[in-house]
Amino acid sequence: MTDGTNPHSSPQPEQPAPGSGGYGFPPGTPASGGYGFPPGAPGGQQAPGGFGPPPQTGGYGYPQQPQPGPYQQGPYGQPQQAQQPQQPQPPQQPFPVPAPTPQPDWDALADRSAAARRKKRLWLIVGGVSVLALLAAGGTFLLLGKDKDGGPDGGGDDKPSASASPSQNQPPTDLTPTVPGDQTTIRDLSGKFNLKMGPDAGVFPIDKRYEVRLKNNANSFAESQQRVVDTSKSFTVVARVWNRAPKGRQIAISQGNEKSFSFELGLDEVNGKPAWIFRVQSGDQGADTTTTTVAGVSPKMDKTFSELTATYDAPSKKITLYVNGKKADEASVASGIFPAPGPLEIGRSRHQDNWTAAWYGALDSLRVYDVALPQDRIDALKPGKLDPVARPTASWLLY
Repeated sequence: MTDGTNPHSSPQPEQPAPGSGGYGFPPGTPASGGYGFPPGAPGGQQAPGGFGPPPQTGGYGYPQQPQPGPYQQGPYGQPQQAQQPQQPQPPQQPFPVPAPTPQPDWDALADRSAAARRKKRLWLIVGGVSVLALLAAGGTFLLLGKDKDGGPDGGGDDKPSASASPSQNQPPTDLTPTVPGDQTTIRDLSGKFNLKMGPDAGVFPIDKRYEVRLKNNANSFAESQQRVVDTSKSFTVVARVWNRAPKGRQIAISQGNEKSFSFELGLDEVNGKPAWIFRVQSGDQGADTTTTTVAGVSPKMDKTFSELTATYDAPSKKITLYVNGKKADEASVASGIFPAPGPLEIGRSRHQDNWTAAWYGALDSLRVYDVALPQDRIDALKPGKLDPVARPTASWLLY
């Protein structure tokens, strides 16, 4: 026998019967693996793959329990030490394989993106609502400053009031229509020419503004304590008027002396039809030969508000009438307007030593300027508001 590394060169004798003890095998039942290997396949059958099946059961220093996994031969056909049981391993690659790149959590990213979009939309909605609320508040404030051309029939309290709503125009900031503590005196908002009312005249609130109402009689008027307009120089007079009667002579503003007017602005009949008029006197007696009149009309002459603007340009000695901001008529006064020393009158005029032409309706937005306003400044005039360029010497019942 040899140790198995150098086999005999001569033919081997016939193999003894198994279990006989010949050739160094121990007596007994032969091992199933054959030729000195540990028992292999059961029933004496050789395990697939030929020599060296994995050991299954004891004997000759081999492990007592079968081990999982493929059998590996060591050098010279000797089995290696059996490995401890372990989890199956993936096939080894010939080269190292890089670890897979971690993939982002697409669902989480989508959720975060959707949340960000919702938050942005929410801020946009909140911002839009805030802007709309601010715009609505500003629009409401502006609407409160507007009026409806309802006149005395348009509603409102029939009791006089001394309070007024605030105005956006500066100056003045205080638009209280009457003198504090005296509801019978209309307050001059631009100067010192307050107007004392007769017993049948009164200031009334209507549509967030105030107007003086007159009843077409001798006790329904208002007048200043001194002269307001110097008729020897240039001037402009503005009044927003509302009258009940479509016919007859009714004067909104005038000024004169104890004998006659020097100028008057209002309603009269011209050529048998109602017309707005601006009339001046060049003499102090009120004769027809010294009277000059300019006239104009509007689509509706009664029960609606109309704005009348009258100017006198002293250097050119020309008078002009504007109706609702449009030039209606103009004329020259050769000798100019006589300088009447009397007070300013609201709702009546002096003629041949008598008070005449009582107004029947309402007036507001009364203004007097010591210049003849040009067309562009008259275009800029707004009812109840002050022109930011031309400041009046006196104003009443603004809003």
